[in-house]
This record gives sequence, structure tokens and C-alpha cells, in this order.
Amino acid sequence: MTSDGEQRAGLLYGIGAYGMWGLVPLFWPLLKPSGAAEILAHRMVWSLAVVAVALLVVRRWGWVRELIRNPGKLGLITVAAAVITVNWGVYIWAVNSGHVVEASLGYFINPLVTIAMGVLLLKERLRPAQWVAVGTGFAAVLVLAIGYGQPPWISLTLAFSFATYGLAKKKVNIGGLESLAAETAIQFLPALGFLLWLGADGAATFGAHGVGHAALLAATGVVTAAPLVCFGAAAIRVPLSTLGLLQYLAPVFQFLLGILYFHEAMPAERWAGFGLVWLALSCLTWDALRTARRTRAEAARLSREAALRVSGVAPAAVVAPATGVAPAAGPAPVKPTS
Repeated sequence: MTSDGEQRAGLLYGIGAYGMWGLVPLFWPLLKPSGAAEILAHRMVWSLAVVAVALLVVRRWGWVRELIRNPGKLGLITVAAAVITVNWGVYIWAVNSGHVVEASLGYFINPLVTIAMGVLLLKERLRPAQWVAVGTGFAAVLVLAIGYGQPPWISLTLAFSFATYGLAKKKVNIGGLESLAAETAIQFLPALGFLLWLGADGAATFGAHGVGHAALLAATGVVTAAPLVCFGAAAIRVPLSTLGLLQYLAPVFQFLLGILYFHEAMPAERWAGFGLVWLALSCLTWDALRTARRTRAEAARLSREAALRVSGVAPAAVVAPATGVAPAAGPAPVKPTS
């Protein structure tokens, strides 16, 4: 497949991944009358089964031994498993309790929370536009807190748990499918124990509402793994800047579903808060694209200069002073920022 073909395929995979994540609020209500905790436990158990089958197909097991031998990575995977458990549980509860719009807000503000955590925990330096975006996002949370009469806890919990999950995954640095397998392996025994306890107590819904309902509970594994596989296929084919733009598809779909399908209320203060969030994300996206263009331009300039040196021809900026002729005017080199 050509490079253009690879990028087109990657774009379709990315749209598929974020599209599935954006439409997943339509799935969780189908699992009622199961409660959020039971749905979450089934999601953990069946996800491990699905990713185990996938790993058997692709025959990737070498990472298991390396992970077991590395207590630091194993600890980070455990942290990732814990925070994604919180994220999944809160999200399922939010959707099935009529808070789809507030849940979508969590994923809108997640990039802002990730940046803030980078500053606080990793001592990263922000560019001015990033500071403006974070400040605008903080103002949005204040507006929404005033409108709600309390902080938007669902949104903040989803944003901070997913940002922490991303931080842990970044430090572990293993593939998406492998990481999900490790996380669900840690979740498996507690989840299975909870389901067995529900069954012994007579409170389990699996099989009590027909084969169709049981099949839907089992399908939580596919619902979890399928977008992740598409995301992995997209990540190796398209630039990160493209993925960064595609990530907004999921909360946009969720937001539209909350308003148009679930008919959730959108009073003026909520519109104001969301407007500030979208303004912050626009600023962040503009800054990311501008920085990416400058970085590519600088890399191309350095590559051309290196090629000239290899061929024995001095770059124009070096030759010009010797001839007494100033070099042609052009854009100043931009130093890549951290």
C-alpha cells in the first residue's frame, strides 16, 4: 500500500476508533436492569477474554515475561488498572443515570487536565497559548460549578482518572493491546469474585433476562477492545497531530447524543461553560498545529543543511559573509520548544 493509502487507512481507523468511543453511550442503557457495578465487572472479565484471543491470534506473548520481571512497570500497570476501573465505572453510571452531557465534558477537558498534570508532576514548561488554554479551562469549570451549585464531579473524575491513566501508560510504554491485557488480568479476579458473589446472593442479572441480555453483557469485551485495536492501527499510520484532532470526535458525539437523543437539559450557564471549554481547546489546537509546522520547517532546514555539508557545499548563510552579500531574507529558524 502506498504512503497515501496508509494515511487514508489510518484516518479511517482513527475515525472508527473515536466514532465507537463517541457512540458507546447508546450501548450501556441496553444492559439495564444490570447496575453499573455489575456491568463494570462483566466488562473487565469479558475484555480479558477478548484480548487473550487477540493475542493468541497475533502470537505476542514475549512482553509478559518482561513485565513480570520489572516491578516498576508492574506497579504502573496496577495504577493504570485502578484508575481506568474508576473511569469506566463512573462513565457507565453517568450514562445510565442521565448524565451523558456531563460525561462528555470530562473528555473535552481531559487534554487541559493532562497539560496541567505535566506542569505539576513532570515540571514541563508551557507555551503562552497553552497557559491561556489552561486558564480558560479553569474558568469554564468555575462557571459550570456556579451553574450546577457544585463542582462538576462526574466530568472532573473522568478527566483526572483518564489523564492519570494516560500518564501511567506513557511511563509503562507497552502496546495498547498488551497493556489492556495486563490491566484486565489485574482486574479479573476481583471482578469475577464480585460476579460470583452477586450470583450467590441472587442479585446477578446475567442469564436472568434472556439470552439476548446475557450476550450483550458478554459483548462488553468487544465494545472495549474493538476501538482500541482501531486506535492502535491508526497510531502507526497517521501523525500524532491528526490523532490529536480526531480525539475530539468522541466527546462531540457524546455531547450531541446527550442533547439530541437523551434530551438532557442545557441551561444558559452550561452553554457558557462548554463555550469556554471549546474556546480553550481551539486555542490549544491552534498552538499545537502551529508548533508542529514550525518544528517540521526547522527539521527540513537542518536536513537540507546537513545534505549540503555532506555534498561539500556550504549553506548559503555561511557563504554569504565571505562574498560580502547578505543572504536572502526568509523566516527565522525556530527553536523547538519542550
